[in-house]
Amino acid sequence: MYGVTSVVGIEGGYKGFYSRNTIPLTPKSVNDIHKRGGTVLGTSRGGHDTGKIVDSLKDRGINQVYIIGGDGTQKGASVIYEEVRRQGLKCSVVGVPKTIDNDIAVIDKSFGFDTAVEEAQKAINAAHVEAESAENGIGVVKLMGRNSGFIAMYATLASRDVDCCLIPESPFYLEGKGGLLEFIEKRLKDNGHMVIVVAEGAGQDLIAKSMNFVDTQDASGNKLLLDVGLWLSQKIKDHFKKKHNFPITLKYIDPTYMIRAVRSNASDNVYCTLLAHSALHGAMAGYTGFTVAPVNGRHAYIPFYRITEKQNKVVITDRMWARVLCSTNQPCFLSHEDVENMKHDDDEHHLHNTQLLHGDISPSPVKDSSKCNRSAEAA
Repeated sequence: MYGVTSVVGIEGGYKGFYSRNTIPLTPKSVNDIHKRGGTVLGTSRGGHDTGKIVDSLKDRGINQVYIIGGDGTQKGASVIYEEVRRQGLKCSVVGVPKTIDNDIAVIDKSFGFDTAVEEAQKAINAAHVEAESAENGIGVVKLMGRNSGFIAMYATLASRDVDCCLIPESPFYLEGKGGLLEFIEKRLKDNGHMVIVVAEGAGQDLIAKSMNFVDTQDASGNKLLLDVGLWLSQKIKDHFKKKHNFPITLKYIDPTYMIRAVRSNASDNVYCTLLAHSALHGAMAGYTGFTVAPVNGRHAYIPFYRITEKQNKVVITDRMWARVLCSTNQPCFLSHEDVENMKHDDDEHHLHNTQLLHGDISPSPVKDSSKCNRSAEAA
């Protein structure tokens, strides 16, 4: 409708800007991509060389670039925008939030989250069937959530079969009075079975201490995580080996990449369309340096610096986490000091959203935006 004649795709993530040729994207070539999982353009870790990326934009005559991904990708987009602005290029840089972890700050949710929560139900249902079918059966399900436990939290609420939900934002301990192992023992005595859902980033400090593990990072600078599911399963088995006449049957299910690989559901397909329309209209209106997403139900253009300054995390003093605790009847495993710290984080979260709603923050217009709009020939 805007008269754009050339749209190209960058393959293989950020390094694709300078290490590969672009591929042409046409209505025909993208007609069915929403029916597939994964990405037709491919993805990668690392490879962000700002100078080479901006040089590639100049050399190829690209004057609108749409960068799709999670919090790390949005940080990369912000750096590209700053360099484009420094050089005075007529190029809009727009972010689209896509991550199943839902860990992008300020926005209501990211694309892929609804699908992940829905797909996680299959693993939780399987764990529940296995646990219910055995004497003192325990089903442990590990879900994605490196620093944020939204998938685990919402999947727990959706299932109602989960007896304990462990997320990175809520510390827990194993041994002693009020600890996780004591709770597991009590629940098995009361119900004869239980299901535990654990986010991949939960309990990392406990694992590191028990294994004397030294922090390492991947190519994107993310901390490499230890497998909390395997570690927790072994700790539970070791605990009950010491208990006479208390045999358990434990099944561990790790569906993380199966969940990430599925095609998006109807809700996410609608959401993706709305994100795409909003992103395009913003760039065509001459704006740049923003991520598009709904905030409190209204689609907004949010400056990169607001998106990238912190991660979205579960606020465990908020109502939603309280609903999880009501659903599972698990202890909170928290001290008074932990609760007060979380309240402080909650206050900051609400302040950010209030500023956005009152228009205290706005994305940047491209200089001479009319020229930028008229010459928009590539994405």
